[in-house]
Amino acid sequence: MQILRDKPSGFGPSVVTIGTFDGVHTGHKRIIEKVVALAHEREAVSVVLTFDPLPRQVHHPDPKNKLICSLPDRLTRIEQLGVDTTWVQHYDLDFAAQSPTEFVRDYLVAPLHPLVVVIGEDMHFGAKNSGDAQTLRELGKQYGFTVVTVSNIVDPIFGRRWSSSWVRELLAQGRVDQAAYVLGRAHSVRGTVIHGKRRGRKLGFPTANLDAEFVEAIPADGVYAGWLRMPYPPHSENPTSLEVVPAAISVGTSPHFGDVGRTVEAHVLGRADLDLYGEEVVVEFVHRIRDNLAFHSLDALLERMDRDLLETAVVLGVPKSQRIDPGAVTA
Repeated sequence: MQILRDKPSGFGPSVVTIGTFDGVHTGHKRIIEKVVALAHEREAVSVVLTFDPLPRQVHHPDPKNKLICSLPDRLTRIEQLGVDTTWVQHYDLDFAAQSPTEFVRDYLVAPLHPLVVVIGEDMHFGAKNSGDAQTLRELGKQYGFTVVTVSNIVDPIFGRRWSSSWVRELLAQGRVDQAAYVLGRAHSVRGTVIHGKRRGRKLGFPTANLDAEFVEAIPADGVYAGWLRMPYPPHSENPTSLEVVPAAISVGTSPHFGDVGRTVEAHVLGRADLDLYGEEVVVEFVHRIRDNLAFHSLDALLERMDRDLLETAVVLGVPKSQRIDPGAVTA
């Protein structure tokens, strides 16, 4: 897939869609797959026009306003749907101030020469979101493109429209199973492994720690079963593959020890040899096991963590694992 960062020229003809596509959930996929299919029919280039940073981050700046997935992951997931070109347009307040006509003229018609523009039925664009699907149809008649509207997906079980907002709400509640249902895959976060307090390795639970401040939307505090995806071999300039290993994942502040500052800590079942400091890894959340708790004693904490390992193995369908001998930890 071609990735554009600057406005193209001499491009097209194309079939285009426009949106933030945060998380690239199942509703997004339906729109993008329609773009790809129409582009094949018209012998045109399929194009996704997306934005970085996302508009809500510009209009409502807040350190807690996290993405569902990083821009690199968003691009990867768009590419997997067969798109020819993704244009990542820088979004700022000046860009947001354009009228609907200015946006269509300067960012669709002139650079992309669209034959068809595919949108979701609730799409808005232009200054103060003043443009909608009807606005776009009228501009299409003026500039020579047609508009195809893809209906929203309303889930038959939960009665909710599939949206990025719903995914963020589910993650904030720790409901990663249902978030995966909407996303069409397990939710994951990407980050660099940092040095922690090394408390876990002394207790037989060595972990790969990510600083929650610098990664995407993290589920609610708690313990989860999931997977750790890491480069193999680690610390190689040219890793040959990704190794995927089962992990018990803790999100939060370690209330038993009175810690502050949220972290994501992934304990790989049965492994004492992983040296991942400085490596970029992906932590994937499959199922929430329990809340984070403060225990009346260290023995009670360790007993509960042993149960966490067993429950994680059952959820993931992997061999059961026990606490590691601290003397066997080599990393």
